[in-house]
Amino acid sequence: MGRIFTVELEGRSYRCRFCRTHLALPDDLVSRSFHCRRGKAYLFNRSVNISMGPLEERMMLSGMHTVADIFCCCCGQNVGWKYESAHEKAQKYKEGKFVLERGRIVDEMDLSTEVYIDTRGSTSDTEDS
Repeated sequence: MGRIFTVELEGRSYRCRFCRTHLALPDDLVSRSFHCRRGKAYLFNRSVNISMGPLEERMMLSGMHTVADIFCCCCGQNVGWKYESAHEKAQKYKEGKFVLERGRIVDEMDLSTEVYIDTRGSTSDTEDS
């Protein structure tokens, strides 16, 4: 397999939970009210650094759709799916859009809350001897 080139998104982004690869921008977020088998999901206009699986007909809560699972291009984890076509007129707005499962992505804001604890002994000059 050749070298994988990834797109680095500017500013805040949604990333793969497993390898931290950039996947989408908040500006492309359409809806936070989607659900999947594993919980909550977000609908996006665009997504980067993904590969698509084969198209398949899938019965969703909102009806029958033609979808393809999407995978992080770096670690290969399934991160959601892409709507290729909707069979019901009311669902046509989803066509060409991407669903990223909330449990499989992290918001860059989530990453900033990670805490680093220094367990080395201090060598401060102000310590009493």
